[in-house]
This record gives sequence, C-alpha cells and structure tokens, in this order.
Amino acid sequence: MHIGIIGAGKVGFSLGKYFSEHEITITGYYSQNPESAKEASRFTNSKFYSNLNRLVDDSNIIFITVPDSKITSVYDKIKHMQIANKHICHCSGAMTVAEAFPDIINYHAYGYAIHPLFPISSKYYSYLELKNAFFCIEGDKAYLDKWEYFFRKLGNPVRMISAETKTEYHTACTIASNFVCGLLAESIALLEKCGFTQEEALVALKPLVMNNINRIFEVNPVNALTGAIERCDSLTIRKHLACLDSELDLKIYQSMSLKLIELAQEKHPDINYESMKQIIKDICFIV
Repeated sequence: MHIGIIGAGKVGFSLGKYFSEHEITITGYYSQNPESAKEASRFTNSKFYSNLNRLVDDSNIIFITVPDSKITSVYDKIKHMQIANKHICHCSGAMTVAEAFPDIINYHAYGYAIHPLFPISSKYYSYLELKNAFFCIEGDKAYLDKWEYFFRKLGNPVRMISAETKTEYHTACTIASNFVCGLLAESIALLEKCGFTQEEALVALKPLVMNNINRIFEVNPVNALTGAIERCDSLTIRKHLACLDSELDLKIYQSMSLKLIELAQEKHPDINYESMKQIIKDICFIV
C-alpha cells in the first residue's frame, strides 16, 4: 500500500500522519500550494512532489483531500494519467463516488469515499485523536471488504454506507456537529444579556453541556432528557418565549421544542403534551 495525497490541508496532514504512524507508506504530497505540500511531507516523513504525474505513478492509492468543490476537477486532471487498477479516494461526507468521479469505470480504477466522522480541526494534532474516529466508506464493491479490514486493523470502527443514503448521513453529521455550535452561540448570547462575558459563559456552560452529552451517550437522548418541556412546565416555557426578541431566536426555540416534545412523549407516554405543543405552535413571529 503506497498512498499519495493530493491536497495539504488539515485532512491531508491528519490522515497522512495517522497512516504513517501505523507504518503505512505515504509516498508523498502534491498541492497547488507547494509550501503546504513540503510542510506535509516533512510532517509525515514522506516526499514532496512538484509533479502531479509522478505522485500518481509512485502511488497505488490516491487520496484527494481538497475542498468538496475541487474534488472532481482534481480527478479530471489525474484520470488521464496511469490510474488503471488504482484506488482513487476522497474524504467528503457529502459527495458520493459517482458525483466525485463520474466516469471512473472508463479508466479501470476503483473509487471510494472514505469519511472520518470526526471534527478535524488541526493540521498538527488531530491525527492523535483519529484512533477514536468512526470511518464511513462508500464506493466500488470490489474492495469494500479490504477497506473495512484496513481500518478495523487500525482500531477504528467502520460502517459501509450506500450512495443512496449519503445525503441523510451527512445531514446527520452536520446536525450533531455544526448545529451544536449554533445552539451554543445562541445560549452564550442570552448569557451575555445577563452580564456574562463570552469567556465566562463558556466556563459556566461547559459542565452543563459536557455532563448532558455524556449522559446522552450513556442512556440515549430520550432517557437523558430533562427540563421544562419534559416536566410539561408551561409557565416556564412562556417565560422563555417572552425573552426571545427576534424571529430567528423564536424559530430556533420552536423547532427544537417540538422535537423535544416528541422525545418527552416517548419517555412519558402517560403524560399528555398536547397543550405544551399548542403553546409552541402558537408562537407569533416578528415580521
């Protein structure tokens, strides 16, 4: 296995280092920014390539770790090179292999989407946490079992997903990761109205958030649910609604509350939440 990497950003750095730490051969890096490729090659003790064709020739697996919008254009450059019988991989959670490499079958290569379900935020340190990442793989059936074995041998859990469910998969990832940032930003903004600085708000919220997250993963979201909606506390909910002074804030509160009512009803099937649901649905938005 000789892996060449096109693109020297956070994902390229992290995967290359993670693989090399497990004694997998990284042939080297090519990037539109030569300095980034040189830096990545030093970081992984591999080779810097100024010629894309040579990287392709020296590698039997090519990882294209560029932004989603550029994946296909990079593929279009390499597909006319000697890629027959090679594995061409991208790391997008949103794009299918067919979208990224639409005519790969014509070039007798094998396409795979290999997505680490993990927030890669640092070029230099994220690789240390990739051992905890869940890898989701979609692509040519010929070698799916080999890729599953590859990651399981590294110690990672793996799930094969179909191209047909790729959109649902990535939407799930976005809600669990990026949407949390938005919800916490909303919470911080409300605490700032109470006199907190952003730094104080983060300190104050951390134990609340972390304990709740840990509880969710221990017992699932339904059993972890607490708060005014679960206990059907209409008075508190009305107070919450009264302090939200923008249409966006109210819409966020409304949509999340309706979801929480579903969880509460599942947790307490003997409680009637219809009146609570009506209060939430009757929110009047500011125009």
